[in-house]
Amino acid sequence: MADRLVVLHRGILPHNAAGIESLADTVYATEEELPHLLPGADALLCWHSITPAVEAAWPEDPSSAPNWVHVAAAGVDSLLFPALVDNPRVVLTNSRGVYDRPIAEYVLGLILALAKDFPGTWEHQRRREWRPRDSERIDGRTVLVWGTGPIGRAVARMLRAVGMRVSAVGRTECADDPDFGTVHALSGLRPALAGADYVVLAAPLTAATRGMVDASVLASMKPGARLVNVGRGGLVDEEALVRNLTDGRLAGAALDVFAHEPLPAASPLWDLPGVIVSPHTAGEVTGWRDDLADLFLDNLTRRAEGRRLRNVVDKAHGYVREERVGTSPA
Repeated sequence: MADRLVVLHRGILPHNAAGIESLADTVYATEEELPHLLPGADALLCWHSITPAVEAAWPEDPSSAPNWVHVAAAGVDSLLFPALVDNPRVVLTNSRGVYDRPIAEYVLGLILALAKDFPGTWEHQRRREWRPRDSERIDGRTVLVWGTGPIGRAVARMLRAVGMRVSAVGRTECADDPDFGTVHALSGLRPALAGADYVVLAAPLTAATRGMVDASVLASMKPGARLVNVGRGGLVDEEALVRNLTDGRLAGAALDVFAHEPLPAASPLWDLPGVIVSPHTAGEVTGWRDDLADLFLDNLTRRAEGRRLRNVVDKAHGYVREERVGTSPA
């Protein structure tokens, strides 16, 4: 008999719904409906991942919880609550691999926009002002990528291709990584920060990484450096970041993720000079929903055939573990 699958959505459904429905007894739930539909389900597809609704609806009886949860995203931080993590029956998978190249392209675009002051150019155009001025090179500039998972690796390859000098920060030190060259351990973080023109955050949000870019880390960054965050907003102490941007110690930031989303209208980040704010869309390119649905459908097929699922998350660490040296995402 087919699994009973609950799909959590906010009005946007998988494009491959027919294929999914052919393999599972599928019901669709809004966040308000989830508490009534989740108990007794075999599987849950979180088509919208950043929500407290799953934890709020999770069955109190561990035996009535779904034994498989799939997230249509790379980050799983909103699902790492104790009742799910501690239940050995529950397998958690994510959509690792879908966003790697799109986010890498987005990071390159953000760095170019910062270095070439495209926002200033567009503002001058809006005012019909002819304002010639110099811009910065990115060739030869130094980038430190914090997070050595597949997104961080795609970013490194993209930035190396345009002549930037890239290294990384990860759990395990490595001197000859194929993508980063040098991977610095956390013990070598401060010297690496001091030499970087750009710091790109691509780490998952876990208990170990929450708030990792605090006031002391920002103070260790090179004066005039810029921060790019395509990981999670919770990685950064936003108040400390605002202070460093306001006093001019950092030249700017490009932020796609925030501690609270949507970013509140009262946040000073909207108006600070040298800051680019985007609404958590770095990985959203034409066809991305199809790619997410295809990956889930492949896993659903694997489950029906009794094969190993792709992208199984280590719930204790909060990400898909890798075996290569220097590749831990944190």
